[in-house]
Amino acid sequence: MKGILGRKLGMTTLYKDGKAFGVTVVKAGPCTVVQKKTLEGGEYDAIQVGFEELTPERAKKILTKPLVKKFEAAKVKPQRVLKEFKVGNINDYTVGDIIEVGVFSEGEKVDVTGYSKGRGFSGAMKRWNFRGGEASHGAKFHRELGSVGNHTEPAKIWKGKKMAGQYGNEKKTIKNLTVVKVDAENGLIAIYGAVPGARGGLLVIKSATR
Repeated sequence: MKGILGRKLGMTTLYKDGKAFGVTVVKAGPCTVVQKKTLEGGEYDAIQVGFEELTPERAKKILTKPLVKKFEAAKVKPQRVLKEFKVGNINDYTVGDIIEVGVFSEGEKVDVTGYSKGRGFSGAMKRWNFRGGEASHGAKFHRELGSVGNHTEPAKIWKGKKMAGQYGNEKKTIKNLTVVKVDAENGLIAIYGAVPGARGGLLVIKSATR
C-alpha cells in the first residue's frame, strides 16, 4: 500500500500515443513520516504522514498544543495535515522520511479520496434531481417536493426520505483511476478522469485496493 496527500489544481487534456486524456492534475507531496505504528506495539502496521509544512510561529497559532508537542517529540517540522496509511512492511519507513510523488508510476491504478463541493442547504429538486411539477400556468406545483408521508397510519415521515438539506461536502472515493503522467521534478501527478472536490481541495491518493 502506497499513499500520498495532495491539492487538486484542476483539469486539463494530455495527449499520449495519439490519444487525448482528460486528466486531473494534483500537486502531491512532499509528505513527512511523523509516526510509526506497529503490530508489536499493540496496534497495527501503519505510518502517519504530515503534509504542508508550517513555520513554528504559524503552527502555534493554528495547531493544538498536543500536536505541536507531537512534532517536537518526533523531531520533524510541524505539518498542517496528518493522515494515516496502512503499510505492508513497516520497516521500510523511518520517522522523518520524505514521501514524494515519484512513489507512483505511469499506468498504475489508484484510489482518490476527497470531499465533494459543498453547495449548502439545497431544495429537493437540486439535491436529488427531481423532475418537479408542471410548468404551465395554474398548476400551483412547480419546484416543490410533493407528498412526503403516509396518511393517519403511520402518521410520520419515514427516515431516509429524500428531502431538502445539506448538499455536498461529503467524503467520496473514486476507485481504480489510472495515473497518466508523473512529474517528479515539480511534484505533479495527472490522473485520468475526475476526482472529488473543488480546486485547492485536499486529496488522498492511495494504491488501488482492487
